[in-house]
Amino acid sequence: MTKSNRFASIRFTRKTATTQQVEPAKPAAQHSVVRETVEHSDKLSLTHLGWRAHFQRQLAEQEFQDGRVARISAHHRGQYDLLTEQGETRLAIKSDLPPMTVGDWLLLDEQERFLHLFERDSLFSRKAAGCRSERQLIASNLDWVFIVSSLNHDFNINRIERYLALVNDAKVTPVVVLTKQDLCDDIGVYTEKLRALDSNLLIETVNGLDSDSVKGLERYCGVGKTVALIGSSGVGKSTLVNSLLGQAEQSTSGVRTDDSKGRHTTTGRSLHQMPSGGLLLDTPGMRELQLADCEAGVNDTFSELVSLAERCRFGDCQHQQEPGCAVQAAISSGSLSERRLISYQKLLREQALNGASIAEKRAQGRSQSKLYKRIQDCSRSNKRG
Repeated sequence: MTKSNRFASIRFTRKTATTQQVEPAKPAAQHSVVRETVEHSDKLSLTHLGWRAHFQRQLAEQEFQDGRVARISAHHRGQYDLLTEQGETRLAIKSDLPPMTVGDWLLLDEQERFLHLFERDSLFSRKAAGCRSERQLIASNLDWVFIVSSLNHDFNINRIERYLALVNDAKVTPVVVLTKQDLCDDIGVYTEKLRALDSNLLIETVNGLDSDSVKGLERYCGVGKTVALIGSSGVGKSTLVNSLLGQAEQSTSGVRTDDSKGRHTTTGRSLHQMPSGGLLLDTPGMRELQLADCEAGVNDTFSELVSLAERCRFGDCQHQQEPGCAVQAAISSGSLSERRLISYQKLLREQALNGASIAEKRAQGRSQSKLYKRIQDCSRSNKRG
């Protein structure tokens, strides 16, 4: 898979590569679907694909007499791969289609042209990596997100808080999965740090190479449940995927011993059907994880800080040296760490900055250019006397 189409690539593990002749392209005015026949070892119902009451209610409200429900299973540069009860199809991407991502549910007509995008019950997104001022849709309609971190030097509580903010903003339940427990002498040191974030946080510790150890995660992976894995490179995501699937589906690589940093092995997001009946979405390590427009997710992640701030004397308290600051009082008493406050304020600033639209950033850039020009003109005038 090339860098240009490293988008939401999804594929099922239970399929063969039987492909029939592609139909002729439909007229450009229509959203054409190119058919591909794929044999599955057993029939997959909509329930197995993740269909539930939230979408059924929407379907009942639609005025379309006939239609075919499909779920996006891959996002390529010029097409979406779709999964249906009857098999797989491809929907060509046209400019008048709404923005969509993997996991979305669609309604197609009898000619398999796009009719309707079902309202999502969750959406996982991030600011696009690099300097682009865009929001990148990662996946939708998830049930759980496994935030994977290893029990070694790569464990970073600030990074986990970032992931929690993204997951909470997406309205998905996070589960922190700590890997490589067989190489850790004191797991409690790590779990205590996580409990300090949220006493109700779901935490699992596993050895990704031991199938019996990974069985504890199967309770999240029942029939029709869609689970995503996120985490930086080298934390054992691919190894964990292999164990959950019961086969070597993802390639793996070692970790540098000097800093516990991993070598990237997963090259695209891919959806797999697990023996337990659930759907597993693996994602590449996100080294440039940035927040955008997710103030609600940040506040959910730091809920104890939000509660304390409501007790401050002043509504615009910055939690520095203001009198009557409940946050600083909690820090002084030891019930809140200063690191927690710094992390909260940093993430709030970051999401606000990244959440500015491209037009706003361009407008800011033009204003700054005008300001610099005025300063330069004044400077020249002063030199001329």
